[in-house]
Amino acid sequence: MASDFSSYMREKLLERGIRQQQVFRGADISEKYGYKLISGEKHTRQRDIIIKLCFAAGFTLDELSEALILYGMAPLYPGNGRDVVLMRSISDGIREISDINDRLEQGGYEKLYESRR
Repeated sequence: MASDFSSYMREKLLERGIRQQQVFRGADISEKYGYKLISGEKHTRQRDIIIKLCFAAGFTLDELSEALILYGMAPLYPGNGRDVVLMRSISDGIREISDINDRLEQGGYEKLYESRR
């Protein structure tokens, strides 16, 4: 499954002309860790990390859901209030993690996972 996720991420970044380093920076994930996640060398149980990568890469809702499924995680679900805030953020074109976290906090939800760097 990780190889499907890896291929999917690389394909989407190539389509957009986005470098992986840009995505890692935008997602507030270290390059070393980000490369290992995308290559499949490392695995995370933190759904938020995959969501952050997808937001930073400018994914659509369908692309983000596909990436989560390929990674072995649940796609965004409209019956979950926190996921609804994330979906609305995508549809409103919001990509900055800090802006998304502000929206989540305003809605009374937990912010996206923040690195301790």
